[in-house]
Amino acid sequence: MTQQRNILVTSALPYANGSLHLGHLLETIQTDIWVRFQNLRGNHCIYVCADDAHGTAIMLTAETLGITPEQQIANMQAEHEQDYQGFLINFDNFYSTHSEENKVFAEEIYLKLRENGHIASREITQLFDPEKQLFLADRYIKGSCPKCKTDDQYGDNCEVCGATYSPTELINPRSTISGATPIEKSSTHYFFTLPAFEKMLKEWTRSGRLQDQVANKLGEWLEMGLQEWDISRDAPYFGFEIPDAPGKYFYVWLDAPIGYMASFQHYCNRSGVNFNDYWAEDSSAELYHFIGKDIINFHGLFWPAMLESAGYRKPSAIYAHGFLTVNGKKMSKSRGTFIKAQTYLEYLDAEYLRYYFCAKLSSAVDDIDLNLEDFTQRVNSDLVGKVINIASRSAKFITKGHDGVLSAQLDNETLWQQAVEKSKEIAGFYEQREYSKAIREIMALADATNEYFDSQQPWKLAKEAGKEQQVLAVSSQCINLFRLIMLYLKPVLPETAAKAEAFLNDSLDWSVELQPLLSHKINKFKPLMTRVDTDKVEAMVAASQQSQAQAATPAKQAQSQSSSNEIEFEDFAKIDLRIAEIVNAEVIDGADKLLKLTLSLGEDGQRQVMAGIKSAYQPEQLLGKLTVMVANLKPRKMKFGVSEGMVLAAGPGGKDIWLLEPDQGAQAGMVVK
Repeated sequence: MTQQRNILVTSALPYANGSLHLGHLLETIQTDIWVRFQNLRGNHCIYVCADDAHGTAIMLTAETLGITPEQQIANMQAEHEQDYQGFLINFDNFYSTHSEENKVFAEEIYLKLRENGHIASREITQLFDPEKQLFLADRYIKGSCPKCKTDDQYGDNCEVCGATYSPTELINPRSTISGATPIEKSSTHYFFTLPAFEKMLKEWTRSGRLQDQVANKLGEWLEMGLQEWDISRDAPYFGFEIPDAPGKYFYVWLDAPIGYMASFQHYCNRSGVNFNDYWAEDSSAELYHFIGKDIINFHGLFWPAMLESAGYRKPSAIYAHGFLTVNGKKMSKSRGTFIKAQTYLEYLDAEYLRYYFCAKLSSAVDDIDLNLEDFTQRVNSDLVGKVINIASRSAKFITKGHDGVLSAQLDNETLWQQAVEKSKEIAGFYEQREYSKAIREIMALADATNEYFDSQQPWKLAKEAGKEQQVLAVSSQCINLFRLIMLYLKPVLPETAAKAEAFLNDSLDWSVELQPLLSHKINKFKPLMTRVDTDKVEAMVAASQQSQAQAATPAKQAQSQSSSNEIEFEDFAKIDLRIAEIVNAEVIDGADKLLKLTLSLGEDGQRQVMAGIKSAYQPEQLLGKLTVMVANLKPRKMKFGVSEGMVLAAGPGGKDIWLLEPDQGAQAGMVVK
């Protein structure tokens, strides 16, 4: 084995203002598997995290509940820790950003930034709630969009027309906290001079520490030019007060990543590990952050710049992942697919989800889908039907007549060596976070083992006189292959692996040379895992629906029921219908129903649209045809590209989908009235 590596790993901090859901678990499961793998290979890998415990939202929630912010974050931390334990997330330290260690680090780093000339201050004007006596973040302001005049839009962008604006531009703005009309008020704010680090960040973001997709995105921001970052908030605010600035507090995103350092310091205080061995500028240890793609700007730009100025080391790499969808769609409260961690654990085994996520995850930043039907089938087929089945069907031949003692030699040395030789490849996939590739190789070993067992037919041999040793040899071969498979799955299925170790009477250790168990006594086989029960999956979804329904107010429920069936005329009037000419049509590789169309809108240019009309037309049949399209539909990023509108057609479907024929009375770009 190679020399032991010293590694510190973090995952993004959950906000201490709400329960964990399966989207949160996607990240921590991915991280936990990687950490367990590193330790299983003999490395020293430490995993720390914390609750993100500051900000206006926590202060307001505590006020609503009639408790202190400290009690609110303590309650949420206890709940979060219980949920993480339920999903077998093995933190070495789980802490809180509202800690003395974090206060010390935040103040120290801020003072270093100020000393180095990287803190500026100036007056800014914001909207202020005169009733609550606090400055309002964009999400706490609503009003009518200054562009399309739609009501009930947030203070930074319109969800209807897509316009972006400042809160002061809203028509009839109101505070969502008190309902009062905000007033403009000036205040001194403190800024981190991020543009000073532009050269360093351009080099650092292209140094191989980030996935290409992330580096490219950050590159876009760098090319547009960096802006100074507002790191202060005015009282009242739940957080740490800025040194030498009474009534000014650190913005939550300043001390949140510093929480990684604070949690690690807390670990060091009780473990004897030296903090500077991991965080000093010249540290030889490795540091990795696992995060969601929505917070890459904080981790990929602000955080390394702060560390650079403060004299600390920067991350060895930042690993971003995509979002979680359920049944192909964004998690939905009404459909019961917005599933809390607690709700899942009430009905299903945590290892089912750990395995399913692992089977879908790659090193890319792509979203992954939890398809509940596929989830049930895959777990039952792979884990119960293939892996566990090897042990259950082989063990009985060893227990009966051989007192549980394996044969003295392997029946098929070649098959064993092939499985051992896969160790390096599978380990490489884990290391690179190509979990789905690792699972494919592991399941291929399970398939090969089951095929070997079936080809030898030990159940028939057991009925023949003098074949006892052959039956033992075949079964022992399968038990040894099962042991390798469970070793490779141990980072994913720690509890099942522990049960397998008890059955095998042996530890699963990936840091030593892999040798077969020969003339070795195993214990009586006990079921290691049960099948996923579809009834429990359905019950989990139903429970999620009921939980969200109970949380909704009667007014919101009535509004939802009304809006699901009817729209107002003003809504319909916003739709821009145009005549478009199809100037190009292409087949999309891998798409069953879609064609890629290039539509001409005359003087308004061309649009690319993905249209589900492949069943009715060959691409060449569409050239020159006219269609009605929704021209102001927000572009949608799809699996096969970006669709910039929607084609309207008539007919019952299938082969009967009808577009317009070229006509002198209709021209590309015409508005449909």
